Amino acid sequence: MRALNRVCMIGVGGMARHHIRNMLKMQDTTHIEVVCEPSSKNYDLMAELFISAGLPPPPNEPDLSILLKKYKLDSAFIITPHVYHFDQTKACLEAGLDVLLEKPMVMNAEEALRLINARDQSGKLLVVAFPGSLSPNIRTAVKMLRSGEFGKLLTISATVWQGWGPGTANTWRQMPELSGGGFLFDTGAHMLNTVVDLAGEEFTEVSSILDNYGRPVEILGVVIGKLKSGGLVSLHACGETIPTCASEVMVFCERAIIRTGIWGERLLVQRHGQKEFETLETPPSLGVWEQFLKVKSGEIANPSPPEVGLRMAKLYDAIKASAALSGQPVKA
Repeated sequence: MRALNRVCMIGVGGMARHHIRNMLKMQDTTHIEVVCEPSSKNYDLMAELFISAGLPPPPNEPDLSILLKKYKLDSAFIITPHVYHFDQTKACLEAGLDVLLEKPMVMNAEEALRLINARDQSGKLLVVAFPGSLSPNIRTAVKMLRSGEFGKLLTISATVWQGWGPGTANTWRQMPELSGGGFLFDTGAHMLNTVVDLAGEEFTEVSSILDNYGRPVEILGVVIGKLKSGGLVSLHACGETIPTCASEVMVFCERAIIRTGIWGERLLVQRHGQKEFETLETPPSLGVWEQFLKVKSGEIANPSPPEVGLRMAKLYDAIKASAALSGQPVKA
């Protein structure tokens, strides 16, 4: 049985409230001790979740430095604008907390390297909250791909689409100095990470075209790339479409095809000789916090350490470099 985990929520905006709904189902292992949120509106919306569950809302301490000195905690879950991730995570690690950090991990590869060093210096646990990497479906697919039963990986095709442009207009997500990028760096970060997880290797070169579609950050993007093994990858991101959010990932191997999503929301396989895809059953999951606790307790190895954040940052940096050259291939 896992010990009760005293956690602070740093940021309680819309995505944080999504996670809190699942965390409130785990009261035997999770106690949200305090939150750190500068917006009274966000705090009030979060408080309603606790009240609806018959629980007193946790207190709010908007100053993180005061919070870390005042409260006795085990972990932090950081869900704030991307520009704050590095400083907030470093402060929590140095305060002796294990950290679950929302994606994308940091703004660029240089910050990723510095955060890996901070993790190493602190000796604490750092998990990046990529639902794909933490999903039982993606972990199962990765295990099957690495076993060799499907033969050589030939190509991967991935697409993500969302009404992101209209839905995030006039918010920090479309301010490059706070977000670090647009749709491909935000929702698309899941695609970049999950594809490389499935591939099991890094890119050697990429070619990309990005389009802001009249907005401050990229909204549309197409990327083609080559893996170290010679496998080919195509990535397609459309953030300016109808109000929806979905994805499709296809992995083509010599003896099988895998279908999944960038968040690991499903897993289907069609093996050589089969006429249709079959859905594979994997253990249920309440999301990234539940998986973080499994890593923290030693039940599973960390499938999403900061090294995956570095990997994604390096790939996105290469994508931006190619786009700046009108799609000319660059080394990843």
